Amino acid sequence: MLSIFKTFFWLGWISFGGPAAHIGYFRNTFVEKLNWLDDKEYGQIVALSQFLPGPGSSQVGFALGYKRGGIGGACMAFLGFTLPSVLIMLALAVLSSQSTETSAFQNIVHGLKLLAVVVVADATWGMYKNFCKEKLSVSLCLATAIGLLLFPGIATQMIILVAAGLIGMKFLGSDEQSQPTQFQPSVFPLLLFVALLVGLPFAAQIFPALGLFSDFFQAGSLVFGGGHVVLPLLQNIVGDQITQDAFLTGYAAAQAVPGPMFTFATYIGYELMPQAPITGALIATLGVFIPGFLLLLGVLKNWQSLAQNHKVSGAVSGVNASVVGLLIAALYQPVFTSAVVSPLDISLVLVGFYLLKQWKLPIIWMVAFFIFSGLAQGFIA
Repeated sequence: MLSIFKTFFWLGWISFGGPAAHIGYFRNTFVEKLNWLDDKEYGQIVALSQFLPGPGSSQVGFALGYKRGGIGGACMAFLGFTLPSVLIMLALAVLSSQSTETSAFQNIVHGLKLLAVVVVADATWGMYKNFCKEKLSVSLCLATAIGLLLFPGIATQMIILVAAGLIGMKFLGSDEQSQPTQFQPSVFPLLLFVALLVGLPFAAQIFPALGLFSDFFQAGSLVFGGGHVVLPLLQNIVGDQITQDAFLTGYAAAQAVPGPMFTFATYIGYELMPQAPITGALIATLGVFIPGFLLLLGVLKNWQSLAQNHKVSGAVSGVNASVVGLLIAALYQPVFTSAVVSPLDISLVLVGFYLLKQWKLPIIWMVAFFIFSGLAQGFIA
């Protein structure tokens, strides 16, 4: 257990670059260096992480730990990989709460909000190219974006995602007949997931202390398509409970730190529970990660047979297309509208795109560029 923890803890400090980069780090470490598994087995785990909602790269790490040491190994892998990012996000939350009134901090926040425009737009375009290849998937993307722009809210979001899944199940599945499946899920994790998903909102009305965990559990249950999708989900959940500046500062900070982007929830949880901020941060973090891990445990052993079912693959295709529309809506509100307020701002966003796409500038240098830009804008003004 200690060996698993140490390996993932080290990776948690150096894994910059988001989920795609994390998967590369994992392959280099566990397939090539440590020989825990071969490429075929690793590829199956990565495919499963794309098939389920939840934090993709963290699910891969969780599955690797499970393969190596059972449920204890899975927990050690999660703790090791996530702890560095959680500690950094907590430190940033403490520092931001103590310095929010200074002009330098406000200028840095403005720069990081411009970075968020670049990152979310890049993620949206990348996902559009991957998930919107047919007329129907493009239509689902467009309908989702328009629906959420006109009627923002978590209820609209859930209704649209469910509808997209049903439409995809009907029209986006493979034309080939699927083979009879022998799928045998692990029942207890799936039952626990359903019980928490359905029961927590009702329990939170009786015991308000459960409200924060319930909100983040709902968000973690709906995140298809990678860490960026948690942005609009959490934005709709927290509403006006925190300022947009604080929200986008946390999101931009999550781009800059190593490890899973879902630790964005750590920052938001800290802000949402001022009477016990550390407790709020930990509750939010566990809430957003647990759903994906429960689903993973439920289908890890026999997932290939389920993925072969054309209706299931069609439903996933529909949800993925809808998720792109969800990101488009979030790109406009709150990301673009709260960050770009002048010609200089949009100019810096365009320069950021150039540096990211043409120069392939690492994210840590992008962060440095936009922090410097924000400070320079404040000095010029």
